Amino acid sequence: MQDTDSILDQLVNDASMLAIPRVMPIIPARDVAIFPIMIYPILIGRASTLKAVSAAMDGNDRYIFVSSQKDPQVENPKIKDIYKNGTICKIIQILRLPNNMIKLLVEGVLQGKIAKAKKNKGYMLAEIEPLRFDYDESDVKLLGVIRHVNELFTKYVKTNKLIPNDISIAYDNINDPQKRLYFAASNLIQPPEVKQKILNATNLKQQFMQIATILASEINVLKIEEEVDKKVQGSIQKMQKKVYIQEQIRALESELDDSDRLPPELAKLRQAIDEAGFPEEILAKANEEFEKISKMSSMSPDYVVLFNYLDWLTKVPFKTWTADVMDLGTVETILNEDHYGMEKPKERILEYIAILNMTGNLRRQILCFVGPPGVGKTSLAKSIARALNRKFVRFSLGGVRDEAEIRGHRRTYIGALPGKIIQSMKKAGTVNPVILLDEIDKMSHDHQGDPASALLEVLDPEQNINFNDHYLDIDYDLSNVLFITTANVKYDIPAPLLDRMEIIDLESYLDFQKYEIATRHIIPNILAQYGMEKFGITFSEVALYKIIHEYTRESGVRNLEREISSVLRKYAKLKIIDFNAQNEFPLPQDDSETPHYDYLAQRPEFLDFMKNSSCEITPELVGQFLKTPYFPEKKEDLSDKVGIVTGLAWTSVGGDILPVEVRLMPGNGKLTLTGKLGDVMKESAMAALSLVRSRHKEFGIKKFFFEKKEIHIHFPEGAIPKDGPSAGITMTIALISAASKRKIRGDIAMTGEITLSGKILPIGGLNEKLLAAKRAGIHTILIPGENERDLVEINKAILEGLTIHPVKNIDDALKYVFA
Repeated sequence: MQDTDSILDQLVNDASMLAIPRVMPIIPARDVAIFPIMIYPILIGRASTLKAVSAAMDGNDRYIFVSSQKDPQVENPKIKDIYKNGTICKIIQILRLPNNMIKLLVEGVLQGKIAKAKKNKGYMLAEIEPLRFDYDESDVKLLGVIRHVNELFTKYVKTNKLIPNDISIAYDNINDPQKRLYFAASNLIQPPEVKQKILNATNLKQQFMQIATILASEINVLKIEEEVDKKVQGSIQKMQKKVYIQEQIRALESELDDSDRLPPELAKLRQAIDEAGFPEEILAKANEEFEKISKMSSMSPDYVVLFNYLDWLTKVPFKTWTADVMDLGTVETILNEDHYGMEKPKERILEYIAILNMTGNLRRQILCFVGPPGVGKTSLAKSIARALNRKFVRFSLGGVRDEAEIRGHRRTYIGALPGKIIQSMKKAGTVNPVILLDEIDKMSHDHQGDPASALLEVLDPEQNINFNDHYLDIDYDLSNVLFITTANVKYDIPAPLLDRMEIIDLESYLDFQKYEIATRHIIPNILAQYGMEKFGITFSEVALYKIIHEYTRESGVRNLEREISSVLRKYAKLKIIDFNAQNEFPLPQDDSETPHYDYLAQRPEFLDFMKNSSCEITPELVGQFLKTPYFPEKKEDLSDKVGIVTGLAWTSVGGDILPVEVRLMPGNGKLTLTGKLGDVMKESAMAALSLVRSRHKEFGIKKFFFEKKEIHIHFPEGAIPKDGPSAGITMTIALISAASKRKIRGDIAMTGEITLSGKILPIGGLNEKLLAAKRAGIHTILIPGENERDLVEINKAILEGLTIHPVKNIDDALKYVFA
C-alpha cells in the first residue's frame, strides 16, 4: 500500500494537471535540460523568448514549456530545432539585468511533450501533452534498477569532486522514486543532449535505465581521471624528492675535493680531456665548457648538449699519427699487387713518397681521379692508403645538397652533429688518414646551401689548416690529410673546386687489360670467395675473351666480374650434379642433430672427382652457361658508300662508333635532323650545312642545289640521346658526299668540331674513340690537328695498327675520305 505522503502527492499532481493549460508558449533552452520538481535560472535575451515569457505572464497563469535546442548555435530556432520532450514549468520570478537581459526563475512541474504546433507570430506556441509515469511497486525489475541507481548515484557524488556531499544526503531524504530520478538527473554534470535521453524515455523503468547507464559510464571516466592524477602526483613528488636529494649531495660535495665529487661519466670525460692532446686554445675552450657542465644539474636540457659536445671533441684525433711507409719499392709493390696498369696515378703516388723522403712532411696534396664507372677509382684510393700505411675513410658526396653535411649543424639545433669531415676524422682516429670524397661531380644544391662551396675550404691547402666545423666551433687542422676525390665527368665539377685539385684521368680499359685484370685479380678473388681455389679451375684465353667481347661492353670491369661470377656458379652447380649422379649418400637419421655429411668441398671423394675431371672453362661452357650473347660479334659494313660516314663518339661507358646518314630528296631546302639529338649537335649540323652551301663550288656541288632539295640527316639507334660538337666533321663530309654523289671510304672514321670557316677544332675522349674504331675494324682515323699532342698520352697498344691523320681544316680531311 502507498504511504500517506505518496497519496497526498498524487492528489496534488492530479489537481495541478487540471489547472495546467493545454496550449502554452515555448522557451528554447540553449545549454540546459530542465527536470520537474527542480528550480532553474534561465537567462533570456532573444526577442522571441521575451514575447513567449510575456504571453505566459499575461494569460497563461505563468505556465510555459521549456525544451532544449538540438543545436545551441541556432540563433532563431523553430519547432523542428528543439526536442519534442521537455518540461512544463511555472515562472516563479523575473529579474531585469543591466545588460538588457532577463533572468527567469522557473520551477519544473511535469514532463511534457509537444503534441501539435500552433501557428503564431513572434514566438513558438504549441499544444502540450503532459506526461506522467506511474510507479508500480510490484515490478521487481524496476525495484532492482532503482536500487542500482541509488548505489551508483551515491558512488558518483563521492567520486566527483565538483559535487558537494550534501547532495547525497538530500538524495537519501527523498522517498518518491520519480522525484529521486529527477533530483539525480538535474545534478548530473553532463551536456544537455545526454540528459535529454532521460526525458525521451517512454516509462519510468526506461528513465532509470538511462540514468544508470550515464552514471556507470561517468564513474568509469572519473576512476581513470583519479588514477592518472595519482600517477602525475606521484611523479611530481618523485622529481621533487630527487631534486632535494641532489641538493643535499651538492652540499656534501662542496666539502670534498673536485676529483672526488665528479659523477663517474664526468670523471671519465675529464680524463679524456686531459689525455686528448689539445692545442692551448682548444684546451682552454674544453676546460671552460667542462666547468659549465660540472656545475649543471644532469636534469637540465643543456647538460646533454654539453656532454655530447665534449664527448665529440675528445674523440676527434689531435695527436695520433700513423707512420708513413717511406720505401718506394714497398709502395710500388703494394700498388702493383692491387691494380694492373694505371701507371699515371701510381707514378704520382711514388712522386709523393719521394718528396716525403726529402722534406719529412708534405701538404698541398689534393688528387682527383676522373674516369668512367668501374675503372677502379675507389679501389685505387684504398690501395694508396694501404701502401702508405694510413687509415682509410670513404664517404660519398652523391646527392648531397646541404652545406651542413660538410660543416655540421650548430649546437643550438636539436640532434646536431658534426659534418662528414669531422665524422671521418673521428672514424679514422688519426690526424693523417686518406679520406676519399667519392662522386664529387654528383653533388647538388638547394635553399639549404651549396656543399661545393663548403668543400672549397676543405680542399684548399691554404685554408684547411684552420677548418671550422659549425658543431665543434674550433679551428681544426686538416693539412696532414691526403684527400682523394673521384668523378666520372670532370666538367660537372664546379670550376673553383676543380681549380684546387690535381686531375688524374683514368682511361677505359683495353681488351688485353681486362684480360690481365681478370686473370690476376677477378678470377682468383671469386674462386677464394666461393671456396673453389683448391680445384685448379682456369679459364681458357678464348673463353675469357668471349666473355669480354660478347657479354660485356663497358669501360671498367664490373660487368665482367658479374659474368665471371655467374659462369663459376653455374660451373659449380654442374660439377655437383655430376658428382651426385655418381655417388649415393645415406639419408639422415631422425634422431640426428647434425647434418649427415659436411659440405662437399671437405669430402675426399669430391676432391678426387674434381682432380680427375676437366677444370678448364671453355668457350663452349661460356656459351652454355651465359646463353645468348648480349653483344654478338658482328662485322661492321666497311664498304664504300654515298652519304654515309662513320664518326666516333665518347660515352660514359667508353667510346663507340657513330654512323651518320644523309639523304637528299626533292623539296625546298628544309633540314630534318633525327636520332634524339641535343641542341649542341643540332647547331653543329646547321653549321656543317652552312659551310657546304657557302663553298659549294670547291666541293663540286651545283649552285642552288640545296634550295631544291630536302636534306635529312639521321643518326642510327634513335632511342639513345646524343649530343656534343665532335660530329661536325662527320656531318660535313656526309653532306658533301650526298650532294656530289661521291663515295666515302668505309674503312675510315673521323671526329672533330667544325666551324663555318671550315676549321676543325679539338675534341675530348680521344683514347676511348680510338679504341672504339679499333674494335670496329677501322684502322684509318682523322682527328683534329690540335689533338695530335694528345697521342703521346695514348696507350701504345691502342695506337698499334692505326693510321691517324691529324687535319686542321675540311680541305685537309677531303684528301683522305673519298674512295
